[in-house]
Amino acid sequence: MTSRRIISDEKTILDKDDHLSPGSGASQDSSDTAPAVPTDVIMKLLAFTFAMVIVPIGSYFLTVNTIFKGNSTYAGGLAALMANVVLIGYVVVAINEDQTEQLDAKKKAQGKKD
Repeated sequence: MTSRRIISDEKTILDKDDHLSPGSGASQDSSDTAPAVPTDVIMKLLAFTFAMVIVPIGSYFLTVNTIFKGNSTYAGGLAALMANVVLIGYVVVAINEDQTEQLDAKKKAQGKKD
């Protein structure tokens, strides 16, 4: 078997990308360290992820012996229904958040005109 040996003095593509050319207009001093996604969005996603795991499983085990008297089919159906409720809740929260961002942008645009 033969393998290709990498010669250490060759520049790889990654090495070439590390150095900016002087005419590129980019400066290494200015860097944007702001997160790509706001923290409140990440927290909402984590909360709904947690709810998506806990609510259906919890509703199944809470109702299988208490409400449905051992009928796991009905308890499983309720768990599926609760998973859909959590999912619909996430969609509603996401739509409302998007609408508030659009309203804020309109208010800023109107404030600049006045």
